[in-house]
Amino acid sequence: MPQRRAHVAPSAAQSELAAALAALRADLDVPVAFSAEAEAEAAAAAPETPDLDLRDIPFATLDPAGAKDLDQAFHLSRDASGFVVRYAIADVPAFVTPGGAVDAAARERGQTLYAADGRIPLHPPVLSEDHASLLPDVDRPALVWTFDLTADGTVAKFRLERTLIRSRVQLDYVTTQQALDRGEDSPASLLRDIGELRIAKEQERGGASLNMPDEEVVQHDDGTYSIVRGTPLPIEEWNAQLSLMTGIAAAELMIGAKVGVLRTMPAPDEKSFDAFRRQTEALGRPWRTGEYGEYLRSLDREDPLTLPVLEAAASLFRGAGYVSFDGSVPDDIEQAAIAAPYAHATAPLRRLVDRWSLAICLAISEGTDVPGWARESLDELPELMQQSSQRASRLNADTINRVEAALLTPLVGSRMDATVIELRGDDGDRASIQIAEPAVTASAPVSSGTKPGDTVSVQLVSADIAQGAVEFAL
Repeated sequence: MPQRRAHVAPSAAQSELAAALAALRADLDVPVAFSAEAEAEAAAAAPETPDLDLRDIPFATLDPAGAKDLDQAFHLSRDASGFVVRYAIADVPAFVTPGGAVDAAARERGQTLYAADGRIPLHPPVLSEDHASLLPDVDRPALVWTFDLTADGTVAKFRLERTLIRSRVQLDYVTTQQALDRGEDSPASLLRDIGELRIAKEQERGGASLNMPDEEVVQHDDGTYSIVRGTPLPIEEWNAQLSLMTGIAAAELMIGAKVGVLRTMPAPDEKSFDAFRRQTEALGRPWRTGEYGEYLRSLDREDPLTLPVLEAAASLFRGAGYVSFDGSVPDDIEQAAIAAPYAHATAPLRRLVDRWSLAICLAISEGTDVPGWARESLDELPELMQQSSQRASRLNADTINRVEAALLTPLVGSRMDATVIELRGDDGDRASIQIAEPAVTASAPVSSGTKPGDTVSVQLVSADIAQGAVEFAL
């Protein structure tokens, strides 16, 4: 997995960076501590034991190493027709009292936030990292989706049930990928087969729901920070297909019942495609033929330039949002990257909207009324999630901008070549530029007559750590 790391040494820049990151959190008014009422309510939550007992099924979880908020567990098997996928989701609706203190705190947060100095969880850790988490070797209530797949990966039928499960093992991506590459037996042994089949189905639909590169600011024990960027491992993409399959099933249930909340995204426009083509040319990996999904999947994951190409592709995946409905289904319901209607329904410990999706889907599956609390608050969800997403996006982007400014501080005055990607401004006197090494996209002034695709020489004029801003000049 290609990665780039850049370290900030303990120095005046380091001190300024720490202050800038603290100021950013304060500026965003990010809630950190939970109220005493929320903590007590979370600790005391004791849902009823489900009637259906699936503890004899050896479920496993697969997450980043060290994760404690485990939303999903799976069990994969073959049968005469193809495969059976059991996908267990933490039963957060059973732990959260509608209108209670935990519910109020979760609505305020919207999702788990990831800051440079640690996570800011959606729920009190006693719930998200203990009582509701699908940790190994403990009994847990869970909402289990069971999918019957044909030999080519088509979903023949599915169902959702409230159950009691017991995960057997907590797997992590890196060591499980290594084990599969060595041909070792694993609870994830069928994940490659099923994941590849589902990716093929997505290609047939015209989708391109690639796992985009990770970009994370890490604080080290010595007080330094680094930006770690890496392309996802194949096992992460295979695992993501289980979640996507579940989200498509959840959308199907809610659309059929004409009540629910969907995750939507418009298709990229030609302007976005043109800008992306220029970025791929600037990076030396031009996209000239085929669909963009086909091009992105064809990239060599061992090529160090694949990472910045995938980062550039993020410009194609914009405009995502949520739409809720009750009584009639909206016209625009597709998630373009998936090429199908889709709902968030697999990460209720870390994302608010999933609790609604799961509660509604369970009621539909059981033939009961949708819970009043879920129906009555449906209209609020898109705005709550939009605010939360904006906060998370700004926290992530501004954190990275500040760290990048600190990293570039020693290079102020240096010159470097860059490729013009897109002209900006009424007079076309500014441009989005792509620097190949380090792979950075920035804004810079350009001279008259400059065209997209041209190479220009720029100088780093300043790097403002407090504002996370860098300035280039010709």
